[in-house]
Amino acid sequence: MLLRSLLRATTGAASPLRQSQWQLTNCRNMASKTPKAKGGSSKGKKTQPKFDKKTQTKSDLKDKKPEEVLVASPESIAKQDAELRRRLLAEDEKNPALDLGPNGRSLFTSAPSLSSLTDNDVNHYFRFSVKELNEVLPEGLPLGMVKEFEESCRSALLVRRCFIELRDNFRQAADPSLAAKSKGHKVRKQIVLDGLLSCGKSTVLAMLVNWARKEGWLVLYVPRGRDWTLGGLFYKNPETNLWDTPVQAVNILQDFLKFNKSLLEGITCKILDPIPLGEGAGVGWPKGRDKMQILEGTTLSQLVEAGVKDSHAAVGVVVRLRKELSKVTSVPVLIAIDQYNNWFTFTDFEEPVTDRSVRPIHAREVATVNAFRSMMHDDMMVGAFSHSTAVGKLRQELPDVPTDARIFLPRYNLDEAATVCHYYLRQRLAKHDAFTEENWKKIFYLSHGNGTEMRYLVPFMR
Repeated sequence: MLLRSLLRATTGAASPLRQSQWQLTNCRNMASKTPKAKGGSSKGKKTQPKFDKKTQTKSDLKDKKPEEVLVASPESIAKQDAELRRRLLAEDEKNPALDLGPNGRSLFTSAPSLSSLTDNDVNHYFRFSVKELNEVLPEGLPLGMVKEFEESCRSALLVRRCFIELRDNFRQAADPSLAAKSKGHKVRKQIVLDGLLSCGKSTVLAMLVNWARKEGWLVLYVPRGRDWTLGGLFYKNPETNLWDTPVQAVNILQDFLKFNKSLLEGITCKILDPIPLGEGAGVGWPKGRDKMQILEGTTLSQLVEAGVKDSHAAVGVVVRLRKELSKVTSVPVLIAIDQYNNWFTFTDFEEPVTDRSVRPIHAREVATVNAFRSMMHDDMMVGAFSHSTAVGKLRQELPDVPTDARIFLPRYNLDEAATVCHYYLRQRLAKHDAFTEENWKKIFYLSHGNGTEMRYLVPFMR
């Protein structure tokens, strides 16, 4: 009994101490978990409520500045500037006094057509109608011409002396009586336009095609010669040992019909030999026939349409069309090929050699290219190199091309650059307060006469 009473007394005396220790420890733990306010005591301060869009009132928006409520994107700013520029240009059209170039002469020529341009119109701008251009060149406009029209906000191009000489050369080639009057000028029927990047080769070629078609010529215009050597299906023809590309052949015939159909309807086929058929686009060889008969009196329009409808005959019709064009005498015929340098390099096609190796196919092995690439004939043909396709530098003497056929087109000279910069000033690409002779000459020498770079640098004139 004595022992039990002692134990009870000891337990009762220790319980208050343990309780006080527990309370002290608990308070310390709570104090350590409480965050300390920065910069002193947080007593008397209220926490700011979180921002909620739903609780924001119109009065809150009114108190803010406009730039804090809505920030315009760069795209919207550029769009607004472009619209403002178009409105100002529309107002400028009412003031002919603004159409002044270097030395106070007119920027634009008064010639009504490309055929009536003379040497006096050189370094003047010729106005085009976009609708008319799309009708005369339905195959498509060169990319450089489209960019020039878009960024300058006007469908006009500079009349260069190289275009006048090229036009007069083919005019004399088509009319021997005019060639007899020319003194000291060699008339060439086959020409290759070469030159540095962005010197205007494709634009000059498109202007030449535009002029020829306005004169009533039959023109086969290929604005993208590289398309003949890439994409689609290709098959090895065992008869010719060349590669047939029926998809490209159908596209070639369709483009040729777009503008020339009325002329082709009046020209009959001179070659009546049957056209051999090949493998169609994804349908294999034809069954039960291997040739397409050509009846007497068949027009070139009917021949081309037959190739469009039947992919087995498309490649054969393109090859036959090249031979038929050489026999047309009722109207002048011109073959104009842009990106002509792509026909002297390898294509995107490959021939399997083994299970693990392939052989690249050269452009001369493609049947359609092989039919049109050569210039060793008496037909009028012009090709333009395109450095934008980056096919590499070709040798000076090209196979199947006359040695004197290549002509180098120069970039803008100082006089042309003066006209171009004043034209961009007229089109509000440059600021009037920053435009000086010193500044536009800096742009000319910095770009080395590159038309694309000059158009890009003019807005930065300060």
